[in-house]
Amino acid sequence: MTAKSSIHLTRVRRLCLALPESEERLSHGEPTFFVRNKVFVMFADDHHGNGHLAVWLPVEPGLQEALIGKDSVTYFRPPYVGHRGWVGIELGRIGDDELGVFIEEAWERVAPKRLVGTYQASLDG
Repeated sequence: MTAKSSIHLTRVRRLCLALPESEERLSHGEPTFFVRNKVFVMFADDHHGNGHLAVWLPVEPGLQEALIGKDSVTYFRPPYVGHRGWVGIELGRIGDDELGVFIEEAWERVAPKRLVGTYQASLDG
């Protein structure tokens, strides 16, 4: 792992592990973030030599195409999961605030609804 990828992994790890019941494990040789055994973010460091230092995460239906259409340098359709509506995001082209929104929304998409409700209530109260 390069110094650059280590810095980006630290960013991703901080944002992911701040969410309830999130955990990190290696999956397919890359750090991957789970909530109750469901993946919500995959870190991709030049996966199979594709040149991307990115995260892959699920987004709402239709958003993948909209993001790629708007900015195909920052957003891309990742292998293996892109056909399921996941998007790849180049980490060097996105700030922490925007990345945090994507990560939180990905977590909400896969976390159990009761856990999401409890988390949202804790933010409101």
